[in-house]
Amino acid sequence: MATPTVPAGWTDTHCHLDAPEFDADRTAVVERARHAGVTQIVLPAVAPFDFDTVRELAHRHGLAYALGVHPMYTGPLDDAALDALREALAAHRDDPRLVAVGEIGLDHFVPGLDRAKQEHFYVQQLAMAREAGLPVLLHVRRSADSLLKHLRRMPEVGGIAHAFNGSAQQAQSFVAQGFKLGFGGAMSFERALQLRRLATELPLEAIVLETDAPDIPPQWLYRTAAQRTAGERSRNEPAELPRIAAGLAALRGLTLEALAHATQTNARTALPRLATLDAVEAST
Repeated sequence: MATPTVPAGWTDTHCHLDAPEFDADRTAVVERARHAGVTQIVLPAVAPFDFDTVRELAHRHGLAYALGVHPMYTGPLDDAALDALREALAAHRDDPRLVAVGEIGLDHFVPGLDRAKQEHFYVQQLAMAREAGLPVLLHVRRSADSLLKHLRRMPEVGGIAHAFNGSAQQAQSFVAQGFKLGFGGAMSFERALQLRRLATELPLEAIVLETDAPDIPPQWLYRTAAQRTAGERSRNEPAELPRIAAGLAALRGLTLEALAHATQTNARTALPRLATLDAVEAST
Protein backbone atom coordinates (compact mmCIF):
# COMPACT_ATOMS: atom_id res chain seq x y z
CA MET A 1 0.00 0.00 0.00
CA ALA A 2 1.36 3.42 -0.95
CA THR A 3 2.20 5.83 1.84
CA PRO A 4 -0.29 8.74 1.89
CA THR A 5 1.15 12.02 0.70
CA VAL A 6 1.49 14.59 3.49
CA PRO A 7 0.30 18.01 2.28
CA ALA A 8 2.79 20.87 2.28
CA GLY A 9 2.00 23.55 4.85
CA TRP A 10 0.73 23.61 8.40
CA THR A 11 -2.07 22.07 10.47
CA ASP A 12 -3.57 24.02 13.36
CA THR A 13 -4.64 21.14 15.60
CA HIS A 14 -6.70 23.32 17.97
CA CYS A 15 -8.71 26.42 17.09
CA HIS A 16 -12.06 27.62 18.50
CA LEU A 17 -13.30 29.18 15.27
CA ASP A 18 -16.84 29.24 16.67
CA ALA A 19 -15.84 31.69 19.43
CA PRO A 20 -17.69 35.04 19.44
CA GLU A 21 -14.37 36.85 18.90
CA PHE A 22 -14.60 35.66 15.27
CA ASP A 23 -18.22 36.62 14.63
CA ALA A 24 -17.34 39.73 12.63
CA ASP A 25 -14.83 38.17 10.21
CA ARG A 26 -14.85 34.36 10.50
CA THR A 27 -14.59 33.69 6.76
CA ALA A 28 -11.74 36.18 6.44
CA VAL A 29 -9.93 34.43 9.32
CA VAL A 30 -10.04 31.15 7.40
CA GLU A 31 -8.92 32.86 4.19
CA ARG A 32 -5.97 34.52 5.95
CA ALA A 33 -4.94 31.17 7.39
CA ARG A 34 -5.00 29.50 4.00
CA HIS A 35 -3.07 32.38 2.44
CA ALA A 36 -0.45 31.92 5.18
CA GLY A 37 -0.09 28.22 4.32
CA VAL A 38 -2.31 26.63 6.97
CA THR A 39 -3.86 23.73 5.07
CA GLN A 40 -6.01 22.26 7.86
CA ILE A 41 -7.63 23.45 11.10
CA VAL A 42 -9.25 21.30 13.79
CA LEU A 43 -12.24 22.83 15.58
CA PRO A 44 -12.98 21.31 19.00
CA ALA A 45 -16.38 21.69 20.66
CA VAL A 46 -16.71 22.58 24.35
CA ALA A 47 -20.29 21.53 25.19
CA PRO A 48 -23.48 20.29 23.47
CA PHE A 49 -24.54 23.85 22.61
CA ASP A 50 -21.78 24.10 19.99
CA PHE A 51 -21.74 20.55 18.57
CA ASP A 52 -23.78 21.57 15.52
CA THR A 53 -21.86 24.84 15.15
CA VAL A 54 -18.38 23.33 14.89
CA ARG A 55 -19.63 20.62 12.57
CA GLU A 56 -21.31 23.15 10.28
CA LEU A 57 -18.21 25.37 10.24
CA ALA A 58 -15.98 22.41 9.39
CA HIS A 59 -18.19 21.46 6.46
CA ARG A 60 -18.60 25.04 5.24
CA HIS A 61 -14.87 25.77 5.21
CA GLY A 62 -13.41 22.33 4.46
CA LEU A 63 -11.99 21.85 7.97
CA ALA A 64 -12.06 19.16 10.67
CA TYR A 65 -13.86 19.06 14.02
CA ALA A 66 -14.08 17.26 17.36
CA LEU A 67 -17.02 16.77 19.73
CA GLY A 68 -16.67 16.80 23.50
CA VAL A 69 -17.41 18.52 26.80
CA HIS A 70 -14.68 20.83 28.11
CA PRO A 71 -13.96 20.51 31.85
CA MET A 72 -14.60 24.22 32.46
CA TYR A 73 -18.13 23.82 31.07
CA THR A 74 -19.14 20.88 33.25
CA GLY A 75 -20.41 22.97 36.19
CA PRO A 76 -24.08 23.39 35.18
CA LEU A 77 -24.26 20.15 33.20
CA ASP A 78 -25.49 16.69 34.13
CA ASP A 79 -25.34 13.31 32.43
CA ALA A 80 -27.76 14.52 29.76
CA ALA A 81 -24.74 16.29 28.22
CA LEU A 82 -22.91 12.98 28.05
CA ASP A 83 -25.97 11.40 26.45
CA ALA A 84 -25.99 14.21 23.88
CA LEU A 85 -22.34 13.56 23.09
CA ARG A 86 -22.91 9.82 22.75
CA GLU A 87 -25.80 10.47 20.36
CA ALA A 88 -23.80 12.98 18.32
CA LEU A 89 -20.83 10.63 17.98
CA ALA A 90 -23.17 7.89 16.78
CA ALA A 91 -25.02 10.17 14.38
CA HIS A 92 -21.83 11.45 12.76
CA ARG A 93 -19.62 8.37 13.07
CA ASP A 94 -19.20 8.17 9.30
CA ASP A 95 -18.37 11.86 8.86
CA PRO A 96 -14.69 12.01 7.79
CA ARG A 97 -14.45 15.54 9.20
CA LEU A 98 -15.12 14.24 12.73
CA VAL A 99 -11.54 13.46 13.78
CA ALA A 100 -11.58 13.29 17.60
CA VAL A 101 -13.45 13.51 20.89
CA GLY A 102 -12.63 16.85 22.41
CA GLU A 103 -12.01 19.17 24.00
CA ILE A 104 -12.08 17.02 27.13
CA GLY A 105 -9.85 16.73 30.18
CA LEU A 106 -9.28 18.23 33.61
CA ASP A 107 -8.59 21.78 34.82
CA HIS A 108 -6.96 22.06 38.25
CA PHE A 109 -6.00 25.71 37.78
CA VAL A 110 -9.27 27.65 37.73
CA PRO A 111 -10.66 27.95 41.27
CA GLY A 112 -14.16 26.79 42.11
CA LEU A 113 -14.44 23.96 39.59
CA ASP A 114 -15.82 20.64 40.86
CA ARG A 115 -12.95 18.20 40.40
CA ALA A 116 -15.04 15.11 41.01
CA LYS A 117 -17.53 16.18 38.36
CA GLN A 118 -14.77 16.99 35.90
CA GLU A 119 -13.27 13.55 36.48
CA HIS A 120 -16.64 11.86 35.92
CA PHE A 121 -17.06 13.64 32.57
CA TYR A 122 -13.47 12.90 31.59
CA VAL A 123 -13.65 9.18 32.31
CA GLN A 124 -16.98 8.80 30.54
CA GLN A 125 -15.68 10.63 27.48
CA LEU A 126 -12.52 8.53 27.33
CA ALA A 127 -14.75 5.47 27.22
CA MET A 128 -16.83 7.00 24.42
CA ALA A 129 -13.68 7.75 22.44
CA ARG A 130 -12.53 4.16 22.83
CA GLU A 131 -15.93 2.86 21.72
CA ALA A 132 -15.96 5.20 18.71
CA GLY A 133 -12.37 4.40 17.75
CA LEU A 134 -11.45 8.08 17.93
CA PRO A 135 -8.49 9.87 19.53
CA VAL A 136 -8.99 12.66 22.07
CA LEU A 137 -8.00 16.32 22.38
CA LEU A 138 -7.00 16.80 26.01
CA HIS A 139 -7.24 19.98 28.11
CA VAL A 140 -4.23 19.78 30.44
CA ARG A 141 -3.94 22.51 33.07
CA ARG A 142 -2.12 21.49 36.26
CA SER A 143 -3.80 18.13 35.83
CA ALA A 144 -1.33 15.99 33.89
CA ASP A 145 -0.89 13.28 36.51
CA SER A 146 -4.63 12.84 37.02
CA LEU A 147 -5.19 12.66 33.26
CA LEU A 148 -2.43 10.08 32.87
CA LYS A 149 -3.85 7.91 35.66
CA HIS A 150 -6.99 7.29 33.63
CA LEU A 151 -5.20 7.03 30.29
CA ARG A 152 -3.15 4.13 31.65
CA ARG A 153 -6.43 2.32 32.25
CA MET A 154 -7.44 2.88 28.61
CA PRO A 155 -4.22 2.38 26.62
CA GLU A 156 -6.21 2.11 23.37
CA VAL A 157 -6.98 5.85 23.48
CA GLY A 158 -4.43 8.25 21.98
CA GLY A 159 -4.54 11.79 20.69
CA ILE A 160 -3.11 15.19 21.54
CA ALA A 161 -2.32 16.80 24.89
CA HIS A 162 -3.37 20.32 23.94
CA ALA A 163 -1.33 23.38 25.04
CA PHE A 164 1.05 21.18 26.99
CA ASN A 165 2.97 22.96 29.74
CA GLY A 166 3.93 20.22 32.18
CA SER A 167 7.22 18.71 33.27
CA ALA A 168 9.61 16.74 31.12
CA GLN A 169 8.64 13.57 32.99
CA GLN A 170 4.94 14.20 32.36
CA ALA A 171 5.66 14.91 28.71
CA GLN A 172 7.49 11.61 28.40
CA SER A 173 4.56 9.82 30.06
CA PHE A 174 2.07 11.24 27.55
CA VAL A 175 4.36 10.27 24.69
CA ALA A 176 4.67 6.76 26.13
CA GLN A 177 0.86 6.58 26.07
CA GLY A 178 0.92 7.36 22.35
CA PHE A 179 0.07 11.06 22.58
CA LYS A 180 1.44 14.02 20.68
CA LEU A 181 1.96 17.30 22.54
CA GLY A 182 0.50 20.58 21.27
CA PHE A 183 2.73 23.66 21.19
CA GLY A 184 1.59 27.16 20.27
CA GLY A 185 1.87 30.82 21.13
CA ALA A 186 3.00 30.36 24.73
CA MET A 187 6.27 28.99 23.39
CA SER A 188 7.07 32.37 21.78
CA PHE A 189 7.70 34.10 25.13
CA GLU A 190 11.39 34.17 26.01
CA ARG A 191 10.61 33.79 29.72
CA ALA A 192 8.78 30.49 29.09
CA LEU A 193 12.03 28.66 29.76
CA GLN A 194 10.64 25.25 30.68
CA LEU A 195 8.23 25.22 27.76
CA ARG A 196 10.91 26.28 25.29
CA ARG A 197 13.24 23.64 26.68
CA LEU A 198 10.58 20.98 26.16
CA ALA A 199 9.90 22.20 22.63
CA THR A 200 13.62 21.95 21.91
CA GLU A 201 14.43 18.63 23.55
CA LEU A 202 11.38 16.45 22.97
CA PRO A 203 11.58 14.02 20.04
CA LEU A 204 10.34 15.82 16.94
CA GLU A 205 7.81 13.06 16.32
CA ALA A 206 6.06 14.02 19.61
CA ILE A 207 5.18 17.59 18.56
CA VAL A 208 2.16 19.08 16.83
CA LEU A 209 1.33 22.75 16.34
CA GLU A 210 -1.74 24.71 17.39
CA THR A 211 -2.95 28.23 18.10
CA ASP A 212 -5.92 27.70 20.49
CA ALA A 213 -7.25 30.81 18.75
CA PRO A 214 -8.67 33.19 19.80
CA ASP A 215 -6.75 32.40 23.01
CA ILE A 216 -3.05 32.03 23.90
CA PRO A 217 -1.80 34.89 21.71
CA PRO A 218 1.91 34.72 20.84
CA GLN A 219 4.31 37.29 22.24
CA TRP A 220 3.88 39.71 19.32
CA LEU A 221 0.10 39.87 19.87
CA TYR A 222 0.13 39.98 23.67
CA ARG A 223 -1.51 43.00 25.33
CA THR A 224 -1.46 43.89 29.01
CA ALA A 225 -4.71 44.18 30.95
CA ALA A 226 -4.43 47.96 30.74
CA GLN A 227 -3.99 47.83 26.97
CA ARG A 228 -6.99 45.53 26.60
CA THR A 229 -9.07 47.86 28.75
CA ALA A 230 -8.07 50.69 26.43
CA GLY A 231 -9.47 48.71 23.51
CA GLU A 232 -6.32 47.15 22.06
CA ARG A 233 -6.89 43.68 20.64
CA SER A 234 -4.92 40.55 21.45
CA ARG A 235 -6.98 38.03 19.48
CA ASN A 236 -5.03 35.07 18.19
CA GLU A 237 -5.91 33.41 14.87
CA PRO A 238 -4.71 30.47 12.75
CA ALA A 239 -2.76 32.69 10.34
CA GLU A 240 -0.23 33.20 13.14
CA LEU A 241 0.76 29.51 13.07
CA PRO A 242 3.59 29.80 10.52
CA ARG A 243 5.27 32.54 12.59
CA ILE A 244 4.86 30.41 15.73
CA ALA A 245 6.37 27.53 13.78
CA ALA A 246 9.30 29.69 12.69
CA GLY A 247 10.15 30.23 16.35
CA LEU A 248 10.12 26.50 16.99
CA ALA A 249 12.23 25.84 13.92
CA ALA A 250 14.80 28.33 15.18
CA LEU A 251 14.87 26.71 18.62
CA ARG A 252 15.45 23.28 17.12
CA GLY A 253 17.77 24.34 14.30
CA LEU A 254 15.40 23.04 11.61
CA THR A 255 14.31 24.41 8.29
CA LEU A 256 10.67 25.45 8.05
CA GLU A 257 10.16 22.80 5.37
CA ALA A 258 11.45 20.03 7.65
CA LEU A 259 9.33 21.21 10.56
CA ALA A 260 6.22 21.54 8.40
CA HIS A 261 6.60 18.01 7.05
CA ALA A 262 7.23 16.56 10.52
CA THR A 263 4.36 18.32 12.25
CA GLN A 264 1.93 17.56 9.40
CA THR A 265 2.91 13.89 9.64
CA ASN A 266 2.57 13.96 13.44
CA ALA A 267 -0.91 15.52 13.26
CA ARG A 268 -2.06 12.76 10.93
CA THR A 269 -0.58 10.10 13.18
CA ALA A 270 -2.43 11.55 16.17
CA LEU A 271 -5.67 12.19 14.23
CA PRO A 272 -5.75 9.55 11.47
CA ARG A 273 -8.93 10.84 9.83
CA LEU A 274 -6.97 13.92 8.73
CA ALA A 275 -5.18 11.68 6.24
CA THR A 276 -8.55 10.53 4.92
CA LEU A 277 -9.56 14.16 4.45
CA ASP A 278 -6.31 14.83 2.59
CA ALA A 279 -7.13 12.05 0.17
CA VAL A 280 -10.71 13.24 -0.32
CA GLU A 281 -9.65 16.82 -0.97
CA ALA A 282 -6.84 15.77 -3.29
CA SER A 283 -9.35 13.91 -5.45
CA THR A 284 -11.78 16.84 -5.79
